[in-house]
Amino acid sequence: MDVTKADPQEELAARLRLLQELSGLGVRALARDTGLSSSSLSRYLNGRTPPPWPAVVALCRLVKRDPRPLRPLWERASQPLPAPPMSSRQVRPEPRNTLPRDVPDFTGREEALAAVLAAVDSHRAVSVDGMAGVGKSSLAVHAAHRLAARFPDAQLYVNLHGFTEGRPPLDPDSALRMLLGALDVPSERVPQEGLEQLAACWRAELAGRRAVVVLDNAADAEQVRPLLPGAGESVALITSRNRLLGLDEVPPVSLDVLSAEESLELLARAGGDPGGPDSRLGRDPESAAEVLRLCGRLPLALRLAGARLRHRPGWTVGILVERLAEGTDEFDTALAMSVRQLERPHARLFRMLGLLPGASFDEYLVAALADVPARTARAMLEDLVDAHLVQQPVPGGYRLHDLVHQHARRASAQQDPAAERERALVRVLDYYVHAAAAADAAMPWVSPARPAAAGPAPAELPRFADKNAAMGWLVAEYGNLIAAFETAAAVGSDVHVCELPRFLRAYFARRCGTTHLNVLFERSLAAAERLGDPLRLAEAYSDLGFARHNAGRTAEACEAYEAAALRVAEAGDARAAAELTLRRGYLAWDAGQVEEPLELFRRAATSYADAGCPEGAAHAAAAEAWALLQLGHREEAARLAREVLGVPHTDPAWPPALTARITLGVALAREAPQEAAGQLERALESAREDGHLHNQAWCLNCLGVALRQMGRYDEALAGHRAAFALLDELFEEHWKIHFLNGYAETCRLAGLDEEALRLHRQALELGPRLGNRHQEALAHEGIAAVLDATDPAAAAEHREASRTLLAQQAAGTR
Repeated sequence: MDVTKADPQEELAARLRLLQELSGLGVRALARDTGLSSSSLSRYLNGRTPPPWPAVVALCRLVKRDPRPLRPLWERASQPLPAPPMSSRQVRPEPRNTLPRDVPDFTGREEALAAVLAAVDSHRAVSVDGMAGVGKSSLAVHAAHRLAARFPDAQLYVNLHGFTEGRPPLDPDSALRMLLGALDVPSERVPQEGLEQLAACWRAELAGRRAVVVLDNAADAEQVRPLLPGAGESVALITSRNRLLGLDEVPPVSLDVLSAEESLELLARAGGDPGGPDSRLGRDPESAAEVLRLCGRLPLALRLAGARLRHRPGWTVGILVERLAEGTDEFDTALAMSVRQLERPHARLFRMLGLLPGASFDEYLVAALADVPARTARAMLEDLVDAHLVQQPVPGGYRLHDLVHQHARRASAQQDPAAERERALVRVLDYYVHAAAAADAAMPWVSPARPAAAGPAPAELPRFADKNAAMGWLVAEYGNLIAAFETAAAVGSDVHVCELPRFLRAYFARRCGTTHLNVLFERSLAAAERLGDPLRLAEAYSDLGFARHNAGRTAEACEAYEAAALRVAEAGDARAAAELTLRRGYLAWDAGQVEEPLELFRRAATSYADAGCPEGAAHAAAAEAWALLQLGHREEAARLAREVLGVPHTDPAWPPALTARITLGVALAREAPQEAAGQLERALESAREDGHLHNQAWCLNCLGVALRQMGRYDEALAGHRAAFALLDELFEEHWKIHFLNGYAETCRLAGLDEEALRLHRQALELGPRLGNRHQEALAHEGIAAVLDATDPAAAAEHREASRTLLAQQAAGTR
């Protein structure tokens, strides 16, 4: 029999039919011996319905076959939803403005600006094309600032790097994830894979907003098309050196050089010339006209030339012409002249800026690049800003125009020794690893990560007052961090490839979703294998398992954790062993186990304590307390939760304390209702202050459970409904499995039997899809409780189904 079918559900059905053949039984006899209904079994065998995992286990056991090899196929056939996240997510979207600063000396372009605004009004998108340095970006950003009041929900900017020398164009997948991140879209809403799905998510997010988006420096129409808004009021402003002929629905505005009048006005403004017949330009109109010719009437070149006049009050316009005449083309004419005026250290720094992998930089990065103090780097950068060689779009943030970056890169290759360039690049990569490690240390993670080992730490790093400051830095630097990772991979620096993703775990868990994290850790693992260090390998496998768990790839997460366990044993690192054990506990918990994760949480707490890591021990103890509560051990859960709350910490929303408060609140609901309510309300308050919508839903649902146990049914129902409203907002169907049965029980006790049945049945449907037998069993038991009075026979069937599931779970079947 051919069982190699493309459709996993059909392939699973074929495998099940093979099991039936091995049994030698008909459908009815097979159903009887496995405890399944014959009608359900028929659907499983013919592929109309994917079976719950316990049914697969029962069939395998009947013919004495190991069910575990079928688990990955069953997961694909059942299409389980992604596993719930392990860390917090961001708050509801707030208005964001990531536009660069508007050019203060924006000059002319009245007709072009009017055409851009008209195109936005008529088509909600416009494409500005023109030669390099002609001012496309300045026009688009200027127009976006003009439109900001009409589009108050977000003003976004992304450089697509279509023509940036030394780096490939930004792929639409990465661009979409950056834009969705800029909107603070929770990662659960962001599709894990598929450009079409990502684009649809982006359009859906924009549909409910009034946003203006600048897509700068596009390579071609294919790069841009997925980024365009769909239905709704949002608009897009695109720039490219090429006419984007493939975007028929987007009107083009072609930008030429400035007119002679506009060029002279811009030169005067950039040069600080007051105008009039007695000014430098007015006294020598022929030389002024020659400056315009030599600059090609390009705005960027004119600003550079004007800057020379501003900072050389003794120069005549004729001297400026002489300096400009030494150049080779319109742009290099002005740029080379500006560079020649720099002092030697400034000229060296300017050339080295061409080595930077990212699109922006700050004084700390430049200090590491040039191996100078940050204060010196800041002063030199300000000098380069004054010379119009470096742009400062935001306070403390700098960037290079693509043409300037290209010039600096070429100049460095021509003038700086290869060994010096290599050392500078290594310092840059070292900086990104150590800066990311510093930000990671300020985030609420299980335990402090192993210190960065990628070269010596720079003398100065950004300081993060709290987790919000660290998160803000990671958000702003994300594109640069990924560019640094790609650069490290390109030059074969395995240490940096291995190290950098390790310090982005908390950031990815909070913000960016899981696709990139999986890709990064897969490549990090390959680098760790090349380095051959057991501890690096252990951490890389463990981190890959963590990423796959968060992506809902349960079977692959198990495989990665098993491989990690072998390397952890070889490395003999107690902290790595503790973290792996805790992660395996979370994975087992999300798979619907109870006893196994409880044991893993206990082992993790002991291992963390032995390793001298009280933070990690508190995380494990809090998870253990919650598991004990689910098993009905209220007193033990409360005792352990109080111990966790006694561990010193400074973060009001510290995850172990939050878990402990929730656990304690539910555990004490009957015996000490006032204290219970107080603990849950404090937990909810801290979750709200932290902007953690998932934890808010968790707190609200548990508050409903506790209020129900106090007999306050109306208030309890309000808590449950508020929790589910948040989950609906986040499209969190997979989180509902943890909340549905508790909500249903509250409905039953409040006399809402139909609502209770609906919720329990929803859990009964969702449980098998997620492989969560514990909640599936609770749903059967809950339905039985509702039906006891009206349909005792059906209630007995559900109660028996619950006992069977729990017995299978206790026996350790998988």
